[in-house]
Amino acid sequence: MRNYENLVIVKPTFTAEEIQASIAAIEEVITSNGGEIAATSPMGMRKLAYPINKNERGYYHVVYYTIAPAAISEIERRFRINEDLLRFVTIKYDTKREIAAFNTLVEKAKKDAQAPAKTEAPAEEAPVAEEAPVAEAAPEAAAE
Repeated sequence: MRNYENLVIVKPTFTAEEIQASIAAIEEVITSNGGEIAATSPMGMRKLAYPINKNERGYYHVVYYTIAPAAISEIERRFRINEDLLRFVTIKYDTKREIAAFNTLVEKAKKDAQAPAKTEAPAEEAPVAEEAPVAEAAPEAAAE
C-alpha cells in the first residue's frame, strides 16, 4: 500500500448538493478499488489559471489516501470518464521524506476539517442577522 494524493477540480456550474455528490462519487471510486481515505480537504471555489472548457472558476478538492499501486490506473481511467471533473492530478508519496510530508498534510487536513465545524455555526448565523436589516430598509425606502 502506497500513499497518494488526488487534487480534483469539479465544474463550477453545479449546485452545492451536486458538487458534494460528485465528491462522494470520487471518494467511492477510490474506496471501491481497495483504497483507504486518510483525509480530505475541500479548498472551495477558486479562479483557474486559464479557462478550461470556457470555465473561469472551479471547485478544488484534495483527497489523501493509501492504495495498492495497481489500482491507480483504474482510478485515473474512471476520473477521465467522469464529465463532472475539469482536471485531476495524482501525486504519489514514495520516499521517507515524502511520506513524512504526506503524514503532515493528512494531520493538517484532519485538523482543518474539525476547526471549521466549530467556527461555521456563528458564520451561518451572521448572514441571517444581516438579511433582516436589508429587508426592513426596503419598505422604508418605498414609503418615502
